[in-house]
Amino acid sequence: MRTIPASELIINEDGSIFHLHLRPEQLADTVILVGDPGRVAMVSGFFEEKECEVVNREFRTVTGSYKGKRMTVLSTGIGIGNIDISVTELDALANVDFATRQEKAEKRQLTLVRLGTSGALQPDIKVGDFVFSRTSVGFDGLLNYYAGRNEVCDLAIERAFIEHTGWNELLPKPYFIDADKTLFDHFRDTTVEGITVAAPGFYGPQGRWVRLQPQDVHLNEKIESFDYHGRRITNFEMEGSALAGLAALMGHRAATICTIIAQRVALDACTDYKPFVRGMIAMALDKLAELK
Repeated sequence: MRTIPASELIINEDGSIFHLHLRPEQLADTVILVGDPGRVAMVSGFFEEKECEVVNREFRTVTGSYKGKRMTVLSTGIGIGNIDISVTELDALANVDFATRQEKAEKRQLTLVRLGTSGALQPDIKVGDFVFSRTSVGFDGLLNYYAGRNEVCDLAIERAFIEHTGWNELLPKPYFIDADKTLFDHFRDTTVEGITVAAPGFYGPQGRWVRLQPQDVHLNEKIESFDYHGRRITNFEMEGSALAGLAALMGHRAATICTIIAQRVALDACTDYKPFVRGMIAMALDKLAELK
């Protein structure tokens, strides 16, 4: 059995993992991921009890209980790179023996649900809607660095998308990865189904033009017009593909739900979106408390 070197898995002197500063016993099986560290307080404000609060850099964690179910809420910050850190370290907390630095024989499955904000790419998706990313599209290329990528991705829709958009070979190859089916079935009565693009940036990678012109000024139009057996790409965000992909490779359940706060087609945005986000959090907590 492989022993993981100290350079590959860094454990702090207090027995916590390098970036998250969490110890294994501080992690619940149900983990809510948010981007904004300030949103951790909004989520944990619903908890009846709080066991611990840990802060390091943009990673703020609270573990507690809601309606009798133990949960952890963790802020990841913005972007795919932070999801790579967060999901890898959460999995290590669950499935690596820190004393021996070896994988545990019996694996622990985590339920990882990201609650984020997003911009809609279809005119019928409204500000305030909750979009469940049944499929995430990675423009980031992260999953391409891991073995097993093709085994967990939908290669047929990937090929259709590359052909439809005339995908530039200089860009990372996109990957299409599904959310956990159990989570999709569980949330489908309270959310809008979507295919969500996870971009590696907020401006050019999402087609925004401030001073630097995007490489393909028509890419968003191609994304909006893509149709795969009646399914459309609905929205943009920046983390969901890596979450779904890494979780699938590691054997965890994962999903992304986003509150729509901008309408990219109507060129409109809502800056006072906290009431919508609070509604999404309340809905998600109730649904997760019911989940087996």
